[in-house]
Amino acid sequence: MDWDSVYTGIVAQGFDMKDMPSSNRVWGTWLKEQGLERRFLRLDCPDCYTVKDFCEEHPKGRYIVALVEHVVAVVDGDYYDTWDSGDEAPQYYWEVE
Repeated sequence: MDWDSVYTGIVAQGFDMKDMPSSNRVWGTWLKEQGLERRFLRLDCPDCYTVKDFCEEHPKGRYIVALVEHVVAVVDGDYYDTWDSGDEAPQYYWEVE
């Protein structure tokens, strides 16, 4: 999907839910409605595992990785963000099939 379609869809979801589009429950609900499944990470040390670690363990595929208050795109083992979030701790992720 292009950026405009995703943005419009998430904003409409926020409107329907009476919450901000950046709310985890809003964009998470929208992703679920698009057919994506949320997956949780099983971590022995949640503060030790980072976005960089996630990328190393997922060298192929496209993912949306949720941090505490932020999300980052991971594509084929590289993360894409507006800032360097590589040392942040992921909470869960969505795989884009």
